[in-house]
Amino acid sequence: MSTDTPAPETASAAHRYLAVQRSDEFAGLRRALRGFVFPMTVAFFLWYALYVILSAYARDFMGTRLFGSHINVALVFGLLQFVSTFLIAWLYSRFADRKIDPVADRIRAEIGEVHREHGPRG
Repeated sequence: MSTDTPAPETASAAHRYLAVQRSDEFAGLRRALRGFVFPMTVAFFLWYALYVILSAYARDFMGTRLFGSHINVALVFGLLQFVSTFLIAWLYSRFADRKIDPVADRIRAEIGEVHREHGPRG
């Protein structure tokens, strides 16, 4: 039943997870992640909003031909949206490899020790 008292190993694992969540190392991990994700999200949103606003209100500028008869500023901006998406994904991958993954692996290893002490379900 749901009102039963949890097994001691489950309770100790829950306490361990809470302790890890409250640790300075976990707080630093979250701070590092937010320090990358939020600015990149804002930057990408502003870049995308600029593209949309220029497309709506600066049609002459966006229609300016750059190369040949079919390549204009709007097409270049649109293609750069894809480039910036892949660039952000690549930067995040590098950032995670250097800053996030080592700390997350240490935390996971600490929690894994709890699992080894109490079996696969603890």
